[in-house]
Amino acid sequence: MKQKIVPGQKIICLNRKASFNYFFLELLEAGIVLKGSEVKSLRDGKGSIADSYAVDNNGELYLINSHIPLYRQSSYNNHNPKGDRKLLLNRKEINKLIGRINQDGLTLIPTKLYFLKGKAKVEIAVAKGKKLYDKRQVKKTRDWNREKARLLSKNNK
Repeated sequence: MKQKIVPGQKIICLNRKASFNYFFLELLEAGIVLKGSEVKSLRDGKGSIADSYAVDNNGELYLINSHIPLYRQSSYNNHNPKGDRKLLLNRKEINKLIGRINQDGLTLIPTKLYFLKGKAKVEIAVAKGKKLYDKRQVKKTRDWNREKARLLSKNNK
């Protein structure tokens, strides 16, 4: 999937496996609460959201299991690399998302972590998990499209 280029956006990390494991129903942009050493580490291009997900805790959304490594130049006020990080959304959006994940059996998966005009943002997808046969079908269609393109390029030569 080709990413759109947005001016002023610096992508830190992508969750490429998420599109293989989940169907995305809706994409949202959320801010994230970070400490200074976390921001410095992200500006270096380090960070991972591969196995992370978002949950609600007392009416607020938190990003769980995201990894931001320690910033080496930071001293005593360094952060917890695997700590929970609060997501910043409007109250109406939070209530809507909490209702969807509780009622419909959906989950919140981060797909992209980036800086937009100097602010750290997370792109969150409201997602439904794929079954094994869905994953097989995706692989089959991807292989067929690749083979079809190969055959067409041979015919054009």
